[in-house]
Amino acid sequence: MSTCPYCQKIIDSQALRCPHCTQVLKGYGHPGVPLHQAAGDSFLCADCLYHEDDSCNFPQRPYAKNCILYQNPRLLGEKPRGLTVGKRWQLWSSRNRGWLLFIGLIIISIILASL
Repeated sequence: MSTCPYCQKIIDSQALRCPHCTQVLKGYGHPGVPLHQAAGDSFLCADCLYHEDDSCNFPQRPYAKNCILYQNPRLLGEKPRGLTVGKRWQLWSSRNRGWLLFIGLIIISIILASL
């Protein structure tokens, strides 16, 4: 058992939120890791930097209500940026390597069969 740093009442050491004052304590049982939470019916992924550049691997994506990886580009002083065509191709090809290999083998087979 430990005490809440906000209200000084005794709480469970693995608690994410104080049951007395409802303050967020830590992210997923790790002290010092901030836990970001969505307000109302919104989701954090809607304006997260990692969701925007498709590098997020959080299992609840794109419907995460709380996350320790959340990065809002507006809070970081960055302008929201769209993905360039080259970056989109790179992300798509890294996710679909099997299909690209399969299509490549078909094309090579067609070329060899036509000779």
